[in-house]
Amino acid sequence: MAPLQRRLLRSEQVLLLTLLGTLWGAAAAQIRYSIPEELEKGSFVGNIAKDLGLEPRELAEQGVRIVFRGRTQLFSLNSRSGSLVTADRIDREELCAQSLRCLVSFNILVEDKLNLYPVEVEIVDINDNTPQFLKEELEVKILENAAPSSRFPLTEVYDPDVGINSLQGFKLSGNSHFSVDVQSEGHGPKYPELVLEGTLDREGEAVYHLVLTAMDGGDPVRSSVARILVTVVDANDNAPMFTQPVYRVSVPENLPVGTPVLAVNATDQDEGVHGEVTYYFVKITEKVSQIFCLNVLTGEISTSANLDYEDSRFYELGVEARDGPGLRDRAKVLITILDVNDNVPEVVVTSGSRTIAESAPPGTVIALFQVFDRDSGLNGLVTCSIPRSLPFELEKSVSNYYRLVTNAALDREEVSLYNITVTATDKGTPPLSTETIISLNVADTNDNPPTFPHSSYSVYVLENNPRGASIFSVNAQDPDMDQNARVSYSLAEDTLQGAPLSSYVSINSDTGILYTLRSFDYEQLRDLQLWVTASDSGDPPLSSNVSLSLFVLDQNDNAPEILYPALPTDGSTGVELAPRSAEPGYLVTKVVAVDRDSGQNAWLSYRLLKASEPGLFTVGLHTGEVRTARALLDRDALKQSLVVAVQDHGQPPLSATVTLTVAVADSIPEILADLGSLEPSDGSQNSDLTLYLVVAVAVVSCVFLAFVIVLLALRLRRWHKSRRLQALGGGLASMPGSHFVGVDGVRAFLQTYSHEVSLTADSRKSHLIFPHPNYADTLISQESCEKSESLLTTQDLLEMKGDPRQLQVSFFPGGSGRVI
Repeated sequence: MAPLQRRLLRSEQVLLLTLLGTLWGAAAAQIRYSIPEELEKGSFVGNIAKDLGLEPRELAEQGVRIVFRGRTQLFSLNSRSGSLVTADRIDREELCAQSLRCLVSFNILVEDKLNLYPVEVEIVDINDNTPQFLKEELEVKILENAAPSSRFPLTEVYDPDVGINSLQGFKLSGNSHFSVDVQSEGHGPKYPELVLEGTLDREGEAVYHLVLTAMDGGDPVRSSVARILVTVVDANDNAPMFTQPVYRVSVPENLPVGTPVLAVNATDQDEGVHGEVTYYFVKITEKVSQIFCLNVLTGEISTSANLDYEDSRFYELGVEARDGPGLRDRAKVLITILDVNDNVPEVVVTSGSRTIAESAPPGTVIALFQVFDRDSGLNGLVTCSIPRSLPFELEKSVSNYYRLVTNAALDREEVSLYNITVTATDKGTPPLSTETIISLNVADTNDNPPTFPHSSYSVYVLENNPRGASIFSVNAQDPDMDQNARVSYSLAEDTLQGAPLSSYVSINSDTGILYTLRSFDYEQLRDLQLWVTASDSGDPPLSSNVSLSLFVLDQNDNAPEILYPALPTDGSTGVELAPRSAEPGYLVTKVVAVDRDSGQNAWLSYRLLKASEPGLFTVGLHTGEVRTARALLDRDALKQSLVVAVQDHGQPPLSATVTLTVAVADSIPEILADLGSLEPSDGSQNSDLTLYLVVAVAVVSCVFLAFVIVLLALRLRRWHKSRRLQALGGGLASMPGSHFVGVDGVRAFLQTYSHEVSLTADSRKSHLIFPHPNYADTLISQESCEKSESLLTTQDLLEMKGDPRQLQVSFFPGGSGRVI
């Protein structure tokens, strides 16, 4: 048949298969298609829009897309034609290996309705692979005494194609001694065997060169060749024999690398080199040779790589036993891999929203996801769950798909973000699970009014406050967000003392800070009531109110006012009367004062600030009563002048003073006569008294200077005497002179006679104060001071020891002197 005719016939077969697949998909509930492998990218597979009952333009409008589980996207959608096309070249052998049927399953998701439609595409094999020998150069050794019809296994031949396109037969180059036969096991690989047709004579012909051709049944036929070198060896009448033709073993897939799987054993009845058996793998692929290794001497088979049940569930190994001359026997090793629950389930979120309004009703679909497990049996059976405390639940969909839906009302103010943990658990032993977190934001609606933390507020402001000063800040919280939580503040309209409330205080609409618009006076306004309204910016807006009481606090801004004695309006001075026979504690008068402030700012205390006769009168601290402190004497002046101060307890305190004139007499006529004869006294007595005091201070100063001179003379004398003793070599030469004159003694003397003199030139009597002696820092006792003995004797000066101290004499202004 010509090549062109073959191509036309092949095209007709492809078209026929495609049409049959389309009709099959339309008739069944599941959409099915059939295409040959190795189609060009973009080749037509099926009219998916028609099979879904949609127009081509609706594919994009309703979000129709392919949900493919595999790692490679094999198909795509042509939104213009509504067709399912290939996304790339498809190799059936790569997808399905030697399987007779190659089916690719996936789902079509209609995003708008969250509906899934399962699709199955069968990949039809074409003859695109040539049979391949594992080895192109083969060597076979045959004993010269081998019996006719003896069989000698050759290398395995692989053809990835299936059916008629797979390996169909062999052809051996012409010769009279050998032929080829094929051994096959069902649909498994075919094993060629070299068959001896007659007897051999090594001396006649020791080597044969043969060509073996492997052919498939495709159109056109594909073939490959292998060269066989047959060597005739000397007689070895016993070949190795395996203990059993087939070895079977089952191992778990988690078997550690290097673990022995089993050991094959072959025996040879010959002796010497003819009986030495070695073991080799035959009829295995390169991939299998990397997974298992065979000990050449012991026949032990062990793993050299990790086993994976999901990759291959069964291995068939060919083992050959050879003796020294080359006789051999073969056995099969069938290794079954047992599934172990070593794959955790997988969760793939297919579609869904990441935001939901808090007003969404229960039953709203949030997400669609698929779960699967690569294990098999119970190990691959997966169940899904989410925490029961969440307002969501799972609904089973088609295949292994689940819907995540709400089952209760949501409240963003309680939970604004949900991290929903989807746990997929298989039923293996032990069970494996995986967790996938689906994050869901809850969108806000204006369902909460602003709220104040307190039902009412009390604000205290000092009077005389500056205008425009901030006095308080209110803050309302709105659990909503964005515009729904943006709060503005306002004051309710009202009037106070005939003026609008807005002329007293104002509030910042954004911050809630209250400001005063005038200076408050506690004596005129003590409190006012406000209503603050907080409104959000939602649609519609929500609001709430709170009561605010503003209290004005008193400041000490009013000085005490003296009500009695009141100042005369004619310019004269009021006179209080006191009999000369008054006893101590006699109530002369009472000062009465008030303060317009309140609290401690209005607490008043009274004290005598100045008196012409100190010590004669006292003033009650809290009552203001003026009483005599002692009995009146004849020498007391007839007219006594008192200055009484009244002070409050504010900060700072304020005060007021009043001058009282007290007339002392036994009768009212006498008082009137004495008041008429009161004249300013002569100042000559004051001058004489001051002169006497100055003379007294001068005398004391002279005595002090004389004492200092005497003390210095004694010190010089002792120093001169110590120098003389030093010159004579006496024992006193090394003693300092300060040990004979004690400075502490001098200090004691001076402190004993220290005094203060206070002179007042404008008073009738001056006071000369002599303080009591201070004995704390002296070397003599108080008892010795009271005696008339001299302060320092010669013996005392000789016995004094210790370090000399500095003597300081300080004179203070006003005529007083102190010794330090």
